[in-house]
Amino acid sequence: NLETRLCDLKNSLTLEEASTQLKTLEKECVEMSARLSKIKSGSENVTPEQSEHIHNSYQTSTRHWRKRRRMTMDIVNTILEGYPKSKKEFIEEVGIETDEDYGVSLPSHT
Repeated sequence: NLETRLCDLKNSLTLEEASTQLKTLEKECVEMSARLSKIKSGSENVTPEQSEHIHNSYQTSTRHWRKRRRMTMDIVNTILEGYPKSKKEFIEEVGIETDEDYGVSLPSHT
C-alpha cells in the first residue's frame, strides 16, 4: 500500500509543473474561446472554393473507401469458396476489421 502511494506521488506533477500546465491550458482555453466566438458570429466563413475542395475530397475519399471495401470482400469471397468455415469465422481468424465492427457505414451516393 505504501509502495503504491509512493509510486503515485512520484508520478504526480510537482507544484511548479502543475502551475505551468495550468497556464498553458488557460491560454489554450482563451484561444479556443476566441475561435469559437468567430465561428459563431459567422465572420469566418468558408469560401465557395474551399467548399468545393472539401466536397471533392469527401467524394474521392468515399469512392476509395467503396473500392477498397469491394476489393477486400471479393478477395474474402474467393478464399471462402474453398474454406471450410463461415465468412464470419474467417474474418475473425484473419483479423480483418470491418465497418460493422466500428459501427460505421458507407454514406449513400450523393
